[in-house]
Amino acid sequence: MNDTVVARPCWTVLTKKAEDKIALIQNELVQARSRLESLRTSEQRVQKMYDEYREGLIRGDAQSLGMRETMNQRQFMSQLLTLMQRIKTDIMYTENAIIGIKERLMLAERERIKMQTLADQNAQAVQREENKKDQRRMDALGVMQFNLKPQA
Repeated sequence: MNDTVVARPCWTVLTKKAEDKIALIQNELVQARSRLESLRTSEQRVQKMYDEYREGLIRGDAQSLGMRETMNQRQFMSQLLTLMQRIKTDIMYTENAIIGIKERLMLAERERIKMQTLADQNAQAVQREENKKDQRRMDALGVMQFNLKPQA
């Protein structure tokens, strides 16, 4: 009969693997949030540039500029609008990506908790078996001591 009870290392390995996956997903989330912040900054900068050019045309600076320069300025403003639309599309894409990353993070966290629970249950089962073995040894030692006492 084999009295040794061994903890299964697979649960701690799986827990560590789940924690590593969570760390990777969190890193990905940080990068996505950084990208979103960068896109919002770019959007503000392009919007400010567009507003400055539009005010210049409205104020009457266009009269002092030649026809060609005015057309160039309007074409540039059109390109700024196109760029702004592209940035808004990228912002929406990044926001959706962040939502997806958060969902993956929740699933990975749930998996980590499951693995940690299984590891804890395994450790408790090993401890219970060790306690039972110790109790049997103590009982056997007590019976042996009782039997060795002189019968008076």
